[in-house]
Amino acid sequence: MQVEIDKDAVVVDAKLVASLLGVDPATVHSLLKTQEITCVCERGIEEHEGEYRLSFFYRNRRARVQVDAAGNVKKRSVIDFGDVTLPRKLNRVGR
Repeated sequence: MQVEIDKDAVVVDAKLVASLLGVDPATVHSLLKTQEITCVCERGIEEHEGEYRLSFFYRNRRARVQVDAAGNVKKRSVIDFGDVTLPRKLNRVGR
């Protein structure tokens, strides 16, 4: 299981997040808890109905995973902004 979707939650395997953000899988939960890793979940509409885009932010990296309604990963991408640490305001919904 990499991504599990039910009516109330989206659960993502720490190994997937870790591989995209370049961290140890054992640290993902604590980094989320301290908000060093932040995330946004977007639900698709119209032609993307039933799909989700999950974005994860950590230091200078933004990782995105697109999944279908069954949680199958359709696409993943990572942007590393090099020496630039992303401003916290970019890691939130409604920017």
